[in-house]
Amino acid sequence: MLVLSQAQPGKLHSQRQLDEADWVGHIPDQVAVEGALGFQGLQNEFVNIHLPPKKPRGKALTEQQKQQNKAFSAQQVVYEHAHAGMKRDGAVSAIYRHRVPDSDDHLMLTAAGLWNFYLEAA
Repeated sequence: MLVLSQAQPGKLHSQRQLDEADWVGHIPDQVAVEGALGFQGLQNEFVNIHLPPKKPRGKALTEQQKQQNKAFSAQQVVYEHAHAGMKRDGAVSAIYRHRVPDSDDHLMLTAAGLWNFYLEAA
């Protein structure tokens, strides 16, 4: 894990969080950013955003688009495994009830550090 955002309520959509933080605006155009279909519309705002092809209504994807989606899924599973690895620490996936400010962010930072350490040691 390279980047962590500040903790947000679970009902806040990732697209809104991304818009409020304006992370993509700070990434140079030379750096390619791959996102999920939940971030549709970003490729219209930024030239470096790459999203998987979406199936047209009433039509099928071409074989080339299917191959692109398969390659995208193969990359995406690596990120999903990283999130799952961090959540193996039960404190990260449980409901957070503390009232200490930013303590949830410190907990997530610790879980990310432990996961990165595990990956380096393995």
